[in-house]
Amino acid sequence: MSLDRRSFVVGGAAGLGGAYLLGSSAWAKAALSGHQVIGAYRHKVGSFEVVALNDGAIDLPIAMFPAAPPDEANKLLEFRSLPKDKSPTAINAFLVNTGDKLILIDSGSGKLMGPTLGDFAANLAAFGVNPASIDIVAMTHLHPDHFGGLLNADGKIAFPNAQFVVSEADVKFWLDENIAAKAPADGKPFFDMARANVTPYLAAKNVRFIADGQEVAPGVVAHSAAGHTPGHTMYRVTSGKDNLLIWGDIIHSYVLQFAHPEWGVAFDIDPAAAIATRRRVFDMTATEKLTIAGAHVPFPGIGHVVRAGVAYALDPLFWAPA
Repeated sequence: MSLDRRSFVVGGAAGLGGAYLLGSSAWAKAALSGHQVIGAYRHKVGSFEVVALNDGAIDLPIAMFPAAPPDEANKLLEFRSLPKDKSPTAINAFLVNTGDKLILIDSGSGKLMGPTLGDFAANLAAFGVNPASIDIVAMTHLHPDHFGGLLNADGKIAFPNAQFVVSEADVKFWLDENIAAKAPADGKPFFDMARANVTPYLAAKNVRFIADGQEVAPGVVAHSAAGHTPGHTMYRVTSGKDNLLIWGDIIHSYVLQFAHPEWGVAFDIDPAAAIATRRRVFDMTATEKLTIAGAHVPFPGIGHVVRAGVAYALDPLFWAPA
């Protein structure tokens, strides 16, 4: 159906109802809900379905981007009508349903990172997924905003029937007590949390160490993206002619890092390698017009990378009702 001004005014007004157009006293008296609807979004990839699952959002101080001059960073924030000195970032996980396998990529932050996060488990449940039905849990890397949902509220394995897929390089780094002992004081909790949340899965002995180019399951292939962490991994989902690159932490700020790929984040283990990886992935996804899904891209975290002069920009996915 096409709309012109007359059909909208006549048909639309009739459909909406006079009471709505005049204002509803019932609505005016309704209590504020205080929350959003379910943080889950379906995206079709050929015959597969990928569900973005939101864990919440936090503000990152621009000081977390050491190479970013504060004045220049604040100009970018102001251009986006955002407050100064902090960049908002989402935290998303993704569920891939191939029709044969349920593959969870990352698991949110659980209760590890404050009151504005930790919604992943509730959103997974609200979407109707039983954690026991997950076949594979594939990690992009071992940071708390990605492994925090691996254990349930009782400290037990949240996905008891899932194979745990992870880069061996990340496991060796984050669970190495010698490396942890040499870490600065503000870095030690990252090692402690990794050990507490990942070790139960290793002990369960249903683990697969994944390497670049290896298949997690038919249609889902791992790709190394080292730098942010030693074993940082992306997952390319392919079905028919459709592709989706679930890229983990290629960015942490959509406002700052598309415009300035050279601005790393303080969490990068190898800053130079992380910058090189980001540039490579931006170039690849823009050239191939490849749809991306990011842990820290505004929910649902799905869109395209486009060139913007000498830099890049995010073209968000158009929201579809089904």
